[in-house]
Amino acid sequence: MLSVDDVLEQVGEFGWFQKQAFLLLCLISVSLAPVYVGIIFLAFTPGHYCRSPGVAELSQRCGWSLAEELNYTVPGLGSSGEASFLSQCMQYEVDWNQSTLDCVDPLSSLVANRSHLPLSPCQHGWVYDTPGSSIVTEFNLVCGDAWKVDLFQSCVNLGFFLGSLVVGYIADRFGRKLCLLATTLVTSLSGVLTAVAPDYISMLLFRLLQGMVSKGSWVSGYTLITEFVGSGYRRTTAILYQTAFTVGLVGLPGIAYAIPHWRWLQLAVSLPTFFFLLYYWCVPESPRWLLSQKRTTQAIRVMEQIAQKNGKVPPADLKMLCVKEDASEKQSPSFADLFRTPSMRKHTFILMYLWFSCAVVYQGLILHVGASGGNLYLDFLYSSLVEFPAAFIILVTIDRVGRIYPMAISNLVAGAACLIMIFIPHELHWLNVTLSCLGRMGATIVLQMICLVNAELYPTFIRNLGMMVCSALCDLGGIFTPFMVFRLMEIWQALPLILFGVLGLTAGAMTFLLPETKGVALPETIEDAENLRRRRKSKAKENTIYLQVQTGKSPDM
Repeated sequence: MLSVDDVLEQVGEFGWFQKQAFLLLCLISVSLAPVYVGIIFLAFTPGHYCRSPGVAELSQRCGWSLAEELNYTVPGLGSSGEASFLSQCMQYEVDWNQSTLDCVDPLSSLVANRSHLPLSPCQHGWVYDTPGSSIVTEFNLVCGDAWKVDLFQSCVNLGFFLGSLVVGYIADRFGRKLCLLATTLVTSLSGVLTAVAPDYISMLLFRLLQGMVSKGSWVSGYTLITEFVGSGYRRTTAILYQTAFTVGLVGLPGIAYAIPHWRWLQLAVSLPTFFFLLYYWCVPESPRWLLSQKRTTQAIRVMEQIAQKNGKVPPADLKMLCVKEDASEKQSPSFADLFRTPSMRKHTFILMYLWFSCAVVYQGLILHVGASGGNLYLDFLYSSLVEFPAAFIILVTIDRVGRIYPMAISNLVAGAACLIMIFIPHELHWLNVTLSCLGRMGATIVLQMICLVNAELYPTFIRNLGMMVCSALCDLGGIFTPFMVFRLMEIWQALPLILFGVLGLTAGAMTFLLPETKGVALPETIEDAENLRRRRKSKAKENTIYLQVQTGKSPDM
């Protein structure tokens, strides 16, 4: 009886077919970047001040420059011209059309000290200092309505969370390929509908819908490519598939710079995804899933296609292809199993916290860069580029050093970088960006490595359930992160960094409480999962004795 892995060893574990499928599916990973962090450019908040009737006419009559107009008519501007809540959200209660106003300091004719003039919230909208447009400028999401920008991003993460509850079932029930095509179609349509939404509420609903299916499309592509390749390439392929997301991040600021209007930008990143529907003819169904559904004839046909593309001859006994029986699949997993025993309970709580803290720090640093001034496009580009060395570090250390130490150190580095940024003067912007990149790299390493650790700590029959429950905290963290960043920055710009620092350092310390899984077979039962540390020590002792025998030394020497 042959398994898929047995056949792949003969027809190619990563041949031309797998490489072609990998490149095609990586484009789906690339396309997720604008959905996940597109808010940075779709909803950027430019400098703004209240629109006051009569000011434009008075400025034109007096021949004021823009700086003079702001200095004379906008409250709360200091000598340095720095924006404040007063300058952005309040206006003088003055009739600027009255003829008694002078061209030189017009308010001096009304009161000796302008600070005594009554103020009121902006009544006639705002003037924005930007040549382009964003969701903020079109729907006036500033001052009292600034929280609606947070809600816009939270809806995406809420969609991720809700979608994860059903997309996995669809992929297992109806197939990876059908799930990929269906979610891709809805992602494309909802992206276009977001671009043409007539009002804020409809835009929010379309954004929620896009979140519900876009992550499902990404996961379907991830599942397909890992099921197409042989076991020896699975881990590397999975890491590189996630790295393709970084390619999308790196390309996004260039597209946003070229298209400064949010509706056209949204269309530019949404319309190309319709081409993914062509994968109906380019990417076959997973043979592993076909076998699990007893559709052996179709699975054999896919394996023959793989052999042909790879230039190999399929094995003569290919018709004996079958799915390996797993006795653990007969066990019924339950939510309570994740907390039933002491070690499982500890691992579950720690993993849930690690997923949550990693999501908050990773997305929080992205949003903080977008809201802390500087060159938005270059700062975003620099912080995205560091994700490439993060993937390289994972590939180099994961089998040499292990999982726990690199993940713990990365958490500690991310947390420490955030705390150090608090003490860096705003004038040293380059140093702030450097520390932000360092923290971003640490969070990226954790985000990619925790997927592997999560799977390796649970026994087979509850592995998928454990992954789903723990990773759900990642999406929940993403729901709250925009509010944490933008609302806390209103109090003090460095306040979110304190939160990120504490989360990162705490996560680093808690990571050391997890057992190392390098070189340990995946646990099959709860008893195996309970004794992971003991099994690793036993394995290390066996290796030591083996080496001693090889070198002719006795254990007592």
